[in-house]
Amino acid sequence: MVASKKSRVLTHKQLVTKMLRKPSVKAAVDELNQTEYVILDQILAARKEAGLTQAQVAARMGTQTPAVARLESALATGKHSPSLSTLKRYARALGKRVEVRFV
Repeated sequence: MVASKKSRVLTHKQLVTKMLRKPSVKAAVDELNQTEYVILDQILAARKEAGLTQAQVAARMGTQTPAVARLESALATGKHSPSLSTLKRYARALGKRVEVRFV
């Protein structure tokens, strides 16, 4: 008979802390924090400032609510980078504009 080893179940916070001890994971998270998450924060802040729901933004963009949800989700997960054209449409729907700068 093989003795079973009991594994301790970690909370989300404990797992994140454990994973961030790995240099490669920490580097990936730091990169996301400097790029993708900044854009997501700006997008969500602009939508909140405009007082619009995803459905309202979608209507103004001429698309469906799930498309806006996917856009916001994609930025949160880093799995997909929206095109500049899509970001411009989103910005126009909020009464904003997109600026791209190299510094």
